[in-house]
Amino acid sequence: MPGLRHIRVTVNGVRYEADVEPRTTLVDFLRGQLGLTGTHVGCEHGVCGACTILWNGRAVRSCIMLAVQADGSELMTVEGLSPNGELHPIQQAFKEAHGLQCGFCTPGFLMSVYELLEHNPEPTEEQVRDMLGGQICRCTGYQAIFEAVKLAAEKVAAAKRGVKPASKHESGPDPECRFAPVVGSGT
Repeated sequence: MPGLRHIRVTVNGVRYEADVEPRTTLVDFLRGQLGLTGTHVGCEHGVCGACTILWNGRAVRSCIMLAVQADGSELMTVEGLSPNGELHPIQQAFKEAHGLQCGFCTPGFLMSVYELLEHNPEPTEEQVRDMLGGQICRCTGYQAIFEAVKLAAEKVAAAKRGVKPASKHESGPDPECRFAPVVGSGT
């Protein structure tokens, strides 16, 4: 189709190639063309954080990023936390500490916490609160989420020490490349 751009991305360790309209947002590409619906669309202005994913290891708002900007990138969505169906220690912590209610904002929180703990495995209370300030939750009042992040830090640290396995996630891209179908121009 004329006007489409060809992109290559690795998402959760799987390589994809697709043709996308230049105006397609990354969240619409992930949800519509790849079927990765764990990333939620909230405000569509980059404010609420529900669409947070990792782009080359950094948390970004996928609703204000274009799919063509991700060409050649390594992406991780919430589905990448538990590729084998077992809860990641961060997910387990949110479950145990009741850090979610309706769950709409949860994927964004999980991805932001993942980035925080990857770069800072022992965050201070102020650093956790600063990270939480970039996410909006309309249900919990944040205290349970704050407690879940503290518990997640403990669980991730324990998993890295080998005390308890975090998951059976195999790192590295899958050598098999999948082609994403082209979706109509209604995105």
